[in-house]
Amino acid sequence: MKRICVILSLLIVFGLGSIAFTNAKLGGIMGRITPADASSSVSLVAGTDTLKAEIVQGAFTFTNLKEGVYTVFIKANAPYKDAVIEKVAVKDSATTDLGEVKLAQ
Repeated sequence: MKRICVILSLLIVFGLGSIAFTNAKLGGIMGRITPADASSSVSLVAGTDTLKAEIVQGAFTFTNLKEGVYTVFIKANAPYKDAVIEKVAVKDSATTDLGEVKLAQ
């Protein structure tokens, strides 16, 4: 009887452990800035967390993002103006494409 209780306890612990450590499906955000040389940095903010992405020929990508709502800040080079894109939603294992972001002068 004691042995059955130990085996059942172990099965319960392993079962709960397998549920607790399932991989979270992560998404991303991508976009393209025009003109390509108009911006110096792109930042992503969620709550108190901030991420930065590299800009390559006007394109940027944020990866490994949890599901949620984010704000994208684009720091522009003169004479262009900074841009803010609010309420960008990321769903599980999907990449949200912002398309072309045109910076105004």
